[in-house]
Amino acid sequence: MLSFDVFQFALGITAPIFILLAIGNLLKKKGVLTDEFVTTGSQLVFNITLPALLFVNIVAAKFSLSDSIGLLGLGVIGTIAAYLILELTIPWLVQPAADRGVVIQGAFRANMGIIGLAYCVNAYGSEVYSVAAVYLAMVTIVYNVLSVITLVRWLSPGSSAKQLLAKVFLGVVKNPLIIAICAALLINVSHLPVPEFLLQTGEYFAQVTLPLALLCAGASLNIKRDKNLGNAMISTALKLMIIPVFLVGVAAYLGFSGMELGVLFLMCSAPSASVSYVMARALGGNAVLAANIIAITTVLSVISTSVGIIILRSLDLM
Repeated sequence: MLSFDVFQFALGITAPIFILLAIGNLLKKKGVLTDEFVTTGSQLVFNITLPALLFVNIVAAKFSLSDSIGLLGLGVIGTIAAYLILELTIPWLVQPAADRGVVIQGAFRANMGIIGLAYCVNAYGSEVYSVAAVYLAMVTIVYNVLSVITLVRWLSPGSSAKQLLAKVFLGVVKNPLIIAICAALLINVSHLPVPEFLLQTGEYFAQVTLPLALLCAGASLNIKRDKNLGNAMISTALKLMIIPVFLVGVAAYLGFSGMELGVLFLMCSAPSASVSYVMARALGGNAVLAANIIAITTVLSVISTSVGIIILRSLDLM
């Protein structure tokens, strides 16, 4: 049943994210946060503080990988299934054809590392890292491969994605987040001791991560003029409504509930990843469309995620 506690629970997860995004956007407009600060801050988060946060929490966590196999499998298979459905349906919805890859990428690729993770932490506390971080690593690899395939497919029909996929592979193995997660998992399962002073240093970095990341994300929000704004709205509807309902519906049918279902929903309901813009631009796609998808989904994700939390909480599923 709906109750004030359910609304309060949902608000506690999404409101802090919205407030930090709004503050970041306001500070950027006031000139307090500059473009250079946002660029440097985002690089600091991706390369140092977020890997440190994930490493420290996974090393200290008590968990069994075998307990997460079902969730990981569902995340990977579900993402691939959603992508294949998009490839079949988007041609009926989106013109011109060159925009289809950008729309598809924006629809299935979520900002799990920052906003998705922040949602999970607000919902479940630090104990969620052991589940959310491994999910993030596995699904991020899938995101990278599928993004290259769809962008190349629609921007250069008939061309080979072999070289681009090779670059993606190198990008994955050099990804600081994936390196930190894999290293932490190895240390955890092998029970190797980690000096306390190193863990404490990592904690200092970790405490900076989500506030800085959300401020930079908010400062980056900017909806640009685009005659095909309707395509951005199609991608937004798919990202925030259709795909989360599809994945969570399958998960609930298979018997998932509690933290696992919550992590799945909160990760897939996160807005489109900011790297979608970088990849679309690098491959010659509609970068303005990609930027608009990121901006619109980031703003509306707070609302759609709140609604989803209220429904799942009312059904006692998360």
